[in-house]
Amino acid sequence: MSAYHIGMRELQDRFQTRGLADRLDEKLGRTAFSPEDRQFIESRSMFFLASADAAGRPDCSYKGGVPGFVRVTGPSELAFPSYDGNGMFRSLGNLRSNPHVGLLFLDFEKPRRLRVNGTASFGDADPLMAEFADAQLIVRVLAERIFPNCPRYLHRMQMVELSAYAPRPGHVPPIPAWKKMPQFNEVLPAGDRARETE
Repeated sequence: MSAYHIGMRELQDRFQTRGLADRLDEKLGRTAFSPEDRQFIESRSMFFLASADAAGRPDCSYKGGVPGFVRVTGPSELAFPSYDGNGMFRSLGNLRSNPHVGLLFLDFEKPRRLRVNGTASFGDADPLMAEFADAQLIVRVLAERIFPNCPRYLHRMQMVELSAYAPRPGHVPPIPAWKKMPQFNEVLPAGDRARETE
């Protein structure tokens, strides 16, 4: 599969970067994770997930957890848990009709970024369910293109603390304040801890 489609090629030709684009893909693009990719991905506490519906309308979500919540599970596969959110299921809903995804992993302290494009699937019978506290589903991504990006425009920032809401073994996250608001609390699913405390 080509790394570039016609729209990309038209702009590469306009700005005379086709040769550069081809060289970057030749030297840096891959379909299997390197040991360095694995270490980087598994050390991240967040990434961005891009998805699109069947009509191609895009959506982008922030996914966060404690380092190790994303795992490289095979030469060209990674997996991560889907945790309780706002119940809209925008990303996973998109995956039901369009499995194509883009993941962007970032390190703001030592500027670095890695892109993973591929196809995703998810389920609740995955063997990894037992390994992630509070996982609702496990998402697996089969990588079709893995490539680093120049980090020059990344602003340098420091991690202050992990979110108290990030699931982890032995930790009971606080209840989000919005879930206690009457207009939302009354429509929470049965069994939601926020509903049970009202």
